[in-house]
Amino acid sequence: MMPTVRYSLGDVVRMKKQHPCGSFEWEILRVGMDFRIRCLKCGRMVMLPRPKFEKSVKALVKSAIPEATTVQNSSQ
Repeated sequence: MMPTVRYSLGDVVRMKKQHPCGSFEWEILRVGMDFRIRCLKCGRMVMLPRPKFEKSVKALVKSAIPEATTVQNSSQ
């Protein structure tokens, strides 16, 4: 079973198929039952149902949420 990836607004994903403008990278603008994504090269916006979106994504290029960092508490 593949681990589920949580997508959030502002994430940049690499799709399996190339857009007609030549780009593979898209920014996520809406998350829910449908995803709205915008091509980073030409600005075209597309709405995709969640199953089709998740099947079409090849990789998460840039996450909008930085990785959780551990903070050490100093007690005095």
